[in-house]
Amino acid sequence: MAEGQLPRKIPLIFYRTAAGSEPVREWLKGLEEEERHAIGKDLLRAQWRWPVGMPLCRAMGSGLWELRTDLPTKRTARVLLCVYREHLVALHGFIKKTRATPEEDLAAARTRRKELER
Repeated sequence: MAEGQLPRKIPLIFYRTAAGSEPVREWLKGLEEEERHAIGKDLLRAQWRWPVGMPLCRAMGSGLWELRTDLPTKRTARVLLCVYREHLVALHGFIKKTRATPEEDLAAARTRRKELER
């Protein structure tokens, strides 16, 4: 950041389907409050520090980023993001159960990202 320049927060939006639902917001609402709070804190951290690297975010290729949150409940959450028109877009969220990011979760995020660009 240039000297004298104030930090700038990149806006975060939730991907919305053609029918108007927001899958990531709905997924978040189904989590326990302390888990939602932890993910929200990390999303905010990413907004203020973007572009941000490990351990908070990892590039997944194809313009996708994985926000990594270790939850207070000892579970691990991931939110897949992209940058679209100077906004961070939360495309897909899930609780990680395996070491590798499941292909179906990546595929869902890739599909949603392509829909944004149509």
